[in-house]
Amino acid sequence: MRQRNEHTIAHDCQVQGLGYWSGIPVCVRMLPASLGTGIRMVRTDLEGAPILEANVLTRQNQELRTTLSEGTACFQMVEHLMAALYALEIDNCIIEIDAEELPGLDGSAAAYVDALRSAGLVIQAAARPQLVVDRTVRVGNAASWIEVSPSPDNNAHYEYQLDYGPECPIRPQTYRTTLRVDSFCREVAPARTFVTADQAEQLREAGVAKHVTNKDLLVFDDDGPVDNLLRFKDECARHKLLDMVGDLALVGCDVIGTFVSHRGGHSLNAKLASKLLKLAETSLEIGNSRAA
Repeated sequence: MRQRNEHTIAHDCQVQGLGYWSGIPVCVRMLPASLGTGIRMVRTDLEGAPILEANVLTRQNQELRTTLSEGTACFQMVEHLMAALYALEIDNCIIEIDAEELPGLDGSAAAYVDALRSAGLVIQAAARPQLVVDRTVRVGNAASWIEVSPSPDNNAHYEYQLDYGPECPIRPQTYRTTLRVDSFCREVAPARTFVTADQAEQLREAGVAKHVTNKDLLVFDDDGPVDNLLRFKDECARHKLLDMVGDLALVGCDVIGTFVSHRGGHSLNAKLASKLLKLAETSLEIGNSRAA
């Protein structure tokens, strides 16, 4: 990945939909921001319009999604938007949201990508901080883990190894890619959220996601997707990789390395992001930086 300048968007853009979990209508409005702003999220529906910076320090533990919270400002399901911003190299942006949960849309990041690309890109007059990993950093255990190791070619590489065991209708699959704008938009962003039919029923019984249909995400039974078609044969692994990109974007700089996740999820992604943030805090400078 080349050393580059920071970017913002040229014009406002927005995405609207329903929260997966809550079913509440929500509008996400994305606005240009000045150099050094970072990604800042604003709750326009709350008194005082509380704001937070999107980084791993504001992440809260919550199953099946990435949630950021600080004071009265809480934002659920930010991972798909964060992945789109990171992959499109949009570093400074104000995100105005009028509900707690971002929209589920079709379960992918495609709508965010389309909106942000339509807004255009503005190059800003400072270099984007870049952390070049020079040793392997791993979190997890033998059953599930995520690691980053030095890149062989100064690009950011990602791999996800999915394996839920022989009883799961979702078969083992692996997807790997080099993070580039065009390939991300074409091959990763369209990959959708997925659950098994049993998991979907458990969620409905728990009183959440009642409005979500089999057309709004991928639901798998023993015969494959229910009332839906795969966009890719390895769409589930691609979606887990999408989540990984979004969660690791919370480090707040470009990280150059080879990322591999084996059965990892949001929690492990966050643990690795925290370790990388500590490395960045001690070694990062504007320009080429190395984790020593």
